[in-house]
Amino acid sequence: MKIVEKALAFVGLLSLSALFIYALQDAPTDENFETKLINDYNVYALQVPENLDFAGEPMPLKNPDILERMDRELLVNTYWQSNGLLMFKRAKKYFPVMEPILAKYGVPDDFKYLAVIESGLTNAVSPAGARGVWQIMKSTGRENGLEINTNVDERYNLEKATEVACKYLLKSKEQLGSWTLAAAAYNAGNAGVSRRLSEQNVASYYDLLLGEETGRYLFRIVALKEILTHPTKYGFNFREKDLYSNVPTYKVEVDTAVTNFSKFAENFGINYKILKLHNPWLREGHLNNKSRKQYFIDIPKEGYYDVQ
Repeated sequence: MKIVEKALAFVGLLSLSALFIYALQDAPTDENFETKLINDYNVYALQVPENLDFAGEPMPLKNPDILERMDRELLVNTYWQSNGLLMFKRAKKYFPVMEPILAKYGVPDDFKYLAVIESGLTNAVSPAGARGVWQIMKSTGRENGLEINTNVDERYNLEKATEVACKYLLKSKEQLGSWTLAAAAYNAGNAGVSRRLSEQNVASYYDLLLGEETGRYLFRIVALKEILTHPTKYGFNFREKDLYSNVPTYKVEVDTAVTNFSKFAENFGINYKILKLHNPWLREGHLNNKSRKQYFIDIPKEGYYDVQ
């Protein structure tokens, strides 16, 4: 019996020794750390597709300057993986709202990617005061019929904001002559782009010398279009169920003041937070509506939220 016990103890000691030796071999020494780093993580140069376009207008990729600028945006946006995955997730939720409106106005579908680079498909606020998914300035919104005040700001209404963006882009296309220049003007303004075209005596966005932001603008849009259209090509792996979906809603007409949106929400089996999630254009806890204007408030269909 003692012989067996000694044998087992010896086997156990050998096992522990083996584990210790294995652990030492696998520990991050200078040599094996560098080997593991090289073998476990790789960054690849990307091949810029031979044919890229924006809104049907070809990108002149045989021009080495254009090729390098496109390569930069593909690299930056491919290897910013967390941000890329969020764009896929949000696009599934918001593109179906934007696409039919773009089609209704005759604006190319590619402009939905402009909204991606403008705001990351969030209700962002810029230092200059632009707001919402389409980053609309107060003056532009009001010129195109949006109500903007402390009580209601329709720049946060995705449907109405998309319509304003379409109107602005159509005017830019008519004035500047191409969709690429119209996209640039969304960033730099019609007057700014028109002035630079005149000063530099050129007719194409790709021939303009522009500031950093506007100079990268079109390339960023095309990069996001390329990546979001071909996810696996750029290393993004997800399932359909990993993406975000729009919660179905129905519209409730309101043509009077609402004194308390918390109580208003309770009438529909939701709370104030959920009401605001679906109606971010309602900026306060009440609605003034002295003019008895007709508003439509989105209410989520029953069963999508567990409200306590």
